[in-house]
Amino acid sequence: MKILHLDNNHLLLLKMLKDAGFTNEENYTISKADTEEIISEYDGIVIRSRFNIDKQFLDAAKNLKFIARVGAGLESIDIDYAEKLGVKLIAAPEGNRNAVGEHSLGMLLSLFNNLNKADKEVKNGLWNREANRGIELDGKTVGIIGYGNMGKAFSKKLSGFDCEVLCYDIKENVGDDKAKQVSLKELQQKANVLSLHTPWTPLTNKMIDAEFINAFSKPFWLINTARGKSVVTADLVSALKSGKVLGAGLDVLEFEKLSFETLFDSDNLPDSLKELFEMDNVILSPHIAGWTVESKEKLATVIAEKIIRTFKNLR
Repeated sequence: MKILHLDNNHLLLLKMLKDAGFTNEENYTISKADTEEIISEYDGIVIRSRFNIDKQFLDAAKNLKFIARVGAGLESIDIDYAEKLGVKLIAAPEGNRNAVGEHSLGMLLSLFNNLNKADKEVKNGLWNREANRGIELDGKTVGIIGYGNMGKAFSKKLSGFDCEVLCYDIKENVGDDKAKQVSLKELQQKANVLSLHTPWTPLTNKMIDAEFINAFSKPFWLINTARGKSVVTADLVSALKSGKVLGAGLDVLEFEKLSFETLFDSDNLPDSLKELFEMDNVILSPHIAGWTVESKEKLATVIAEKIIRTFKNLR
């Protein structure tokens, strides 16, 4: 089988596939239009998020048997049409779930202890101890929306703290010994912290808006290491100003480009984003929650193993 690699990944991915008898071809700069001209020559493609795999692309891929995305989500792919054509879709949420769990916890603890604000102040010669008095995670109720690979990884990290963990998911019976599955209403009544671990879907698009935020019974902290378009930035900023949201740790932003590689022209930032950037109770990172040295290798290994396991008899 002949595989086209459209993004640069850990070399282990290429090696494992080659050792298993697959043929790798790499092109990390080719445009989508030019790829459509040659894609019929390939049995599979490996991509991260460089461009959309849409109906036009899939129609050109006459011999395509699989699309492997080196990451957790598949939202850059027309899933329904690909499945209609019989194209196997492969993702690797197992590869970076631990990294996302650690990053989520790190953001939460940093918010609770004012670490970004205190760091900035000390570097500017200020020694404000009382103004940076923190709070403890012990005894708090943490609500997790989306209890799959990422949500479970986060709850595992929380198991070392004496806090109550609740989870909400559209799937039934996903709760476990680390998180009690509850209704969304119960989560909103009890949670001190909300952490998002959902894929982007029409259901999660702009999910965290003013109505959703105001449904919480008490002020809460928000962690989002999932997808930026799930949170309406302007509504979050309003809630941060009013104190309904006490602080936010955001690894993803509403205005992020689909490739996840860039935000956009810094001279044309929306007012809500400018305000968010100035807030001391907000921690931001550039979509790196699952982006560790270890996860790069794990993602490559998981993708290679899944391809080999699924297509070993078709080489």
